[in-house]
Amino acid sequence: MSEARALLNYVNGEFKPQRDGETLDVVNPSTGETYATSPLSASADVDEAMRAAQAAFDGGWRDTTPSERMGCLLKMADAIEANAEHLVEIEAENTGKPKGLTLSEEIPPMCDQIRFFAGAARMLEGRATSEYMTGFSSSVRREPIGVIGSVAPWNYPMMMAVWKFAPALAAGNTIVLKPSDTTPASTVYMAELFADILPPGVFNVVCGDRDTGAAVVSHPIPQMVSITGSIAAGKAVARAAADTLKRCHLELGGKAPVIVFDDADLSGAAEDIAVAGYFNAGQDCTAATRVLASERVESDLAAALVEQAGEVKLSKDEVDGSEDFFIPPLNNVNQLSHVGGLVERAPAHAKVLVGGERVTDDGYFYAPTVVEGLEESDEMARTEIFGPVITVQRFSDEEEALRWANGTDYGLASSVWTRDHKRALRMARALDFGCVWVNCHIPLVAEMPHGGFKQSGYGKDLSSYSFEEYTRVKHVMSSIEG
Repeated sequence: MSEARALLNYVNGEFKPQRDGETLDVVNPSTGETYATSPLSASADVDEAMRAAQAAFDGGWRDTTPSERMGCLLKMADAIEANAEHLVEIEAENTGKPKGLTLSEEIPPMCDQIRFFAGAARMLEGRATSEYMTGFSSSVRREPIGVIGSVAPWNYPMMMAVWKFAPALAAGNTIVLKPSDTTPASTVYMAELFADILPPGVFNVVCGDRDTGAAVVSHPIPQMVSITGSIAAGKAVARAAADTLKRCHLELGGKAPVIVFDDADLSGAAEDIAVAGYFNAGQDCTAATRVLASERVESDLAAALVEQAGEVKLSKDEVDGSEDFFIPPLNNVNQLSHVGGLVERAPAHAKVLVGGERVTDDGYFYAPTVVEGLEESDEMARTEIFGPVITVQRFSDEEEALRWANGTDYGLASSVWTRDHKRALRMARALDFGCVWVNCHIPLVAEMPHGGFKQSGYGKDLSSYSFEEYTRVKHVMSSIEG
């Protein structure tokens, strides 16, 4: 094995090691081998980054015009596009993802999202300046918040970094971004791409573990913190942020119900559900892995999903130019244990129709799996699996389907599969989720908001709603008489 390369923090326009020299091993999940080391940043490293971000904010970034910020963001999107293949190489080693699918399915939306927020910088809206009290004129200013502390997850390292920094920078904020300890490489490389585009201190990357993330969240400088992660992580962030009353933006996972009625196109539904369930090995907060099917079609749908599982291939076997559906390994050994443990503990009344096992000895690959016969109270039906495991349950009528769908602590995304337009509208109205897809599952666009209800957190990613969350509102009232 070649010597592991050393990743560095990016602070105030410079790449630098952590102050105390402690590092973390970064493992390629396709092989289980260490390929790099990254800084295990401590509070002093976080403090340095926060002070750099504050100095950059006060020193001019907050006063840039929307058109100037737009210009920077457009150059950032161009830089990603121009270096897409190398960025994908890094992300593939970072995560085990298939290169072809990552190049076609992640790079274009990332660039589009950055360009969307570049345009959003020039499209702020608000109440008209007017005289709401005789003799006084009132106006509303939308201003940047200041320094944003962000913690990104490991399932989409480079795309989730975009979701953090693009709206923050577009609104005139500066940012300290901590990538996941298992997937820092692509975020560090993006910092390199942006080095000649952004002024020093505007964009900072501090690598480390959960203690580093806690230091980012609890630091007194940032006025807002943003995290994508588990419910437990989100609650910890909210508690820490409460000490200084920071704003929180929390996207905390999901348990998306996929409700298939007996009038749905079963063949098309099975194909689309398999893609939405197995893409990225099911490591997606909106993954279509919790299927609720009408009792008239449940057996046929389960059989169709088993057939679809057999078509899925592993990224370690990817062939250049192939159009087959490849999925990556699970991200780390702990996630492998989590997914495998849930399947192993399946109750006797459930049946594993296909898969249900690790498929390599070296990397963390898990077989595409279909489990039938779960009950609503079962652990696997209530816990976010975050792996390539699709469960299929049988419901008797619309009321039961809705009760089961909403009977979870999560509220991020859902889908309804039916040819009945009125039924689709009824379900869309009643489902307690931040997104409802009808006869599809998982497509996202930059113009529409992404974010959940209940314990899936609060705050929106993408869209003008996300952009506005990275601003604060100020009322300015002036006397106009005498």
